[in-house]
Amino acid sequence: MSDWTGARALIEAAFADRTRLEDAAAREAVLQAMAGLDRGALRVAEKLDGEWKVNAWLMQAVNLYFGITGMVVQDYGPFQVRDKIPLKRDLEAAGVRLVPGGVVRYGAFLEPGVVVMPGFVNVGARVGTGSMVDTWATVGSCAQVGRNVHIAGGVGIGGVLEPPGARPNIVEDGVFLGSRCILVEGVLVEEEAVLGANVCITASTPIIDVTGPTEVVHKGRVPARSVVIPGTRPKRYPAGTFQIPCALIVGTRSASTDKKVSLNEALRDFEVQV
Repeated sequence: MSDWTGARALIEAAFADRTRLEDAAAREAVLQAMAGLDRGALRVAEKLDGEWKVNAWLMQAVNLYFGITGMVVQDYGPFQVRDKIPLKRDLEAAGVRLVPGGVVRYGAFLEPGVVVMPGFVNVGARVGTGSMVDTWATVGSCAQVGRNVHIAGGVGIGGVLEPPGARPNIVEDGVFLGSRCILVEGVLVEEEAVLGANVCITASTPIIDVTGPTEVVHKGRVPARSVVIPGTRPKRYPAGTFQIPCALIVGTRSASTDKKVSLNEALRDFEVQV
């Protein structure tokens, strides 16, 4: 990132005291930050030295943007919308393919080569080159999706805007998310993992590696190259014992320079439904 120190200070001050938005300089700082997110010069979260860092001030900027924009009615061909955030523009110059019915809001950034079917990409989100947002899939506000990721039909990657500084949902490079997967509450899916259909992961969902002699439980993080399917486990309540959802790591995606071959092998060998 370039030096955004001045804009950051104005945004942080305005988030603490909304009356500061009456100052033209504060409003301009918010608009500049949003423009930076839209063109990819800024991002809500970034991986530095192997760890994900969240830029809380940019989440603050997105929140403040709603406060300085008014409802606007816009016509897009035969369709009309009434919203505070316009749709993303200049897709041809960006090298993005957007199929009719797909929606990408201003403030989201798509790298060249991204394909969006009739899905939805929300403000503050980022999607890497070679990735596909398939039919009725959603990439929520501030979610970070890496390169060469397949987000299958109906996947729901939740948005995270508050509290500012909370980790957004993050999907790293080469991941495959099967149909109707759900990721919410700041889940991290590490590189080249494969999630089968209907896997639902929240911050508290047990992600259980069952490949060894004893279970290993993760929460909020799917380890790299894991092959994951939905599961249940018993939990005792006063009224009795009931099955609660979990996710099961049933194998590891084999290393390969040809990721397509590797993915096909993983889906076949572990009988993962997609």
